[in-house]
Amino acid sequence: MAIEQELVEHIDMIKLAREENDPELESESVKALLGIRRNVKEKELEALLSGEHDYCSCFIEVQAGAGGTESMDWASMVMQMYKLWAQRKGYGVSVVDEMPGEIAGIKRATIKVDGENAFGYAKSEVGVHRLVRISPFDSAKRRHTSFVAVAVIPILGDGSTRVQINESDLRIERFRSGGAGGQSVNTTESAVRITHIPTGITASCQNERSQHSNKASAMAVLQSRLDQLEMARQAQMNAQHTQSLTEISWGNQIRTYVLHPYRMVKDLRTNYEVSDPDSVLEGDLDDFILSFLSTSLDKDEE
Repeated sequence: MAIEQELVEHIDMIKLAREENDPELESESVKALLGIRRNVKEKELEALLSGEHDYCSCFIEVQAGAGGTESMDWASMVMQMYKLWAQRKGYGVSVVDEMPGEIAGIKRATIKVDGENAFGYAKSEVGVHRLVRISPFDSAKRRHTSFVAVAVIPILGDGSTRVQINESDLRIERFRSGGAGGQSVNTTESAVRITHIPTGITASCQNERSQHSNKASAMAVLQSRLDQLEMARQAQMNAQHTQSLTEISWGNQIRTYVLHPYRMVKDLRTNYEVSDPDSVLEGDLDDFILSFLSTSLDKDEE
């Protein structure tokens, strides 16, 4: 009601400004209307976040597909896109694990996104992201298609974990950190990889300063993965399949990013598209997220 009242007031102000031939007043009111539009979009987005775990923080995982260096470079671009998006939202972002490619990019990486509704927003990104461009790694300047898989896992918190982890079920390996780093990196076995033997699920962390911190971060990732596995099992039993829990496969493409021969980003689930891929790769994802959540809500109502 407050937004509606504000909207009416500014429309009246624009009418008055035109009658009085006051371009400055009109300009101020138009700016205010644009602000209202942004506010309405944010409120609409918040209203769509009604899932059980939407309020949670989350881990975002990116995995390069087939295609060698080209796909690893694409994986790095996608991960950077999510970092920038999270920063735009005011979320805390930290790198949990990252395996660099031999020449460029990353083979895989996991970031932690801390903030209210982080999972509710980011779950829209689960699936395979496809890039079409002239490869900077191809001397013949040919067009290449690359794939990256994205997974999003809610962090339920200590009071909400669904799976109790027994120490006896864990295999803990320590190794030297890889990739670029500061002083003493690669000289001590501070990186940690933890395997949950009953399920075969693994988690690793090499970005913290100490082995203790790496172990704690890896355990947090492992806990979230096991919790998600249990949620998926329960959802399957109840025949309630949600987008955030569907199996990630290379056939499950959700979005295409074309940089050549034309420029476009299109979501294949909603048909929403934009002609400015640069802004999307710089973290401008909210319109895609809103479109997906709106479509999902419509399907639920049906």
